Amino acid sequence: MKVLLLGGAGFIGLHLARRLVTDGHEVTIVDDFSRGRQDADLDRLRSCPTVRVVSGDLTAPATWAALPPSGWDQIYLLAAVVGVRNVEQDPARVVRINTLVALHLLDWVAPGERVFFASTSEVYAGGVEAGVVPVPTAETVPTMISDITAPRFAYAASKLLGEAAFLHTARARGFETVVGRFHNVYGPRMGADHVVPEMSLRAMRGADPFPVPGADQYRAFCHVDDAVEAMLRLMATPAAAGQIVHIGNDREETNIGDLAKLVLRVAGVSPAIAAQAAPPGSVSRRCPDLTRLRELTGYEPTVSLEEGVRTTFAWYREHGWPS
Repeated sequence: MKVLLLGGAGFIGLHLARRLVTDGHEVTIVDDFSRGRQDADLDRLRSCPTVRVVSGDLTAPATWAALPPSGWDQIYLLAAVVGVRNVEQDPARVVRINTLVALHLLDWVAPGERVFFASTSEVYAGGVEAGVVPVPTAETVPTMISDITAPRFAYAASKLLGEAAFLHTARARGFETVVGRFHNVYGPRMGADHVVPEMSLRAMRGADPFPVPGADQYRAFCHVDDAVEAMLRLMATPAAAGQIVHIGNDREETNIGDLAKLVLRVAGVSPAIAAQAAPPGSVSRRCPDLTRLRELTGYEPTVSLEEGVRTTFAWYREHGWPS
């Protein structure tokens, strides 16, 4: 297969690229490297004869004009501005980039091609906090704006727009699309703006007391290897076309305070834990209902939380991450 990864040098993109290369496919990665890294992991991929890496701004028409316009078996749109800090500090950039990249791809994609659009559980988070959306959460729940002033809604709105744009445009223009809503995916090389690497780096630096924002909240964390497996299965399943599908791990819902204890145990340190208030806009509980994903693909998560935290911690201990 010929596969195009838009945002392929980032966290999920690089893990997906490695898996695709291992499976024998040709991969083209396009990234502006604002978040994706030019590092040894990418260099190893770039050295493969079946991999091409393109540095380009996906909000610029010239980048699209330079890409082969058709003949792709699979296209993955992973490029986006994510992270609570980005949303709080520059929400206009989040909306602008996420929307422009999606619209450019919609103008560029050819009939008959198949596109994966990466979305997020944040699109329905307002309903959870409003008490009208159950947890675990299925794809059939209403997406809603419970509070337009909520700090994270700039990001959620950009992804909700993307979902609607891809689902409806695919039907109108004759290409196929799968919308995957990621739920707390974590793993090596994901930056420092996620709770697992944040805690890991904090433990390595010897923080004592050890701050734990949102210690009383609950999450179901999904290791990136499982997320990649789910993506590949969905893109290989004809019946997934035109569907919104939740991607995650519903087997080990955990309290954030207990996650902190796990990270500290893996790190071999025992500071005092200082529970703190959760970040503004953070839902009290998040866990996907994976019934649709299982019925479509037979997917089951295989990486336990302890195993995933151990491998993630080991990666950050070896590589670190800029502050």
